[in-house]
Amino acid sequence: MTAFLSRRAFLFTLPAALTVAGVATAGFLVTPVPDGLDLSLSRLSNAGLYRAELVPDAALVAVGKMLAWTVVLRTAAGAPVTKAEIAISGGMPQHGHGLPTAPQVTRNLGDGRYLIEGVKFNMGGWWTFTLDLKGAAGRDAVTFNLVL
Repeated sequence: MTAFLSRRAFLFTLPAALTVAGVATAGFLVTPVPDGLDLSLSRLSNAGLYRAELVPDAALVAVGKMLAWTVVLRTAAGAPVTKAEIAISGGMPQHGHGLPTAPQVTRNLGDGRYLIEGVKFNMGGWWTFTLDLKGAAGRDAVTFNLVL
């Protein structure tokens, strides 16, 4: 009889637990994007040493597809930064995870332009895309906000 009650309790408790977990997860996933989020793809770096522009190589930035981007990097005065080191990071702030791939600069295209390959967004929502920059003017970083 005890085994019967334990199994019965389990069968009634399991659906309730799954429902609660599903509702909690759904609430987490539909958290709205913060008001006033700057979605510009051209901006000054944090310390103002560089101006970076992020340009998707595809007309449509789609979820689940491998993408390439071009970064146009200039000094604050507008001169091309021709010998920069760029590291890429980012993720989904509302979900607490990073990028699902490890994008990296694969080519210096000249005139302050750098090709970044290996970018993939595995779900819709608010993403950050951070470039850690090292050039003649020093180290700096810039973060872009993307909503897919």
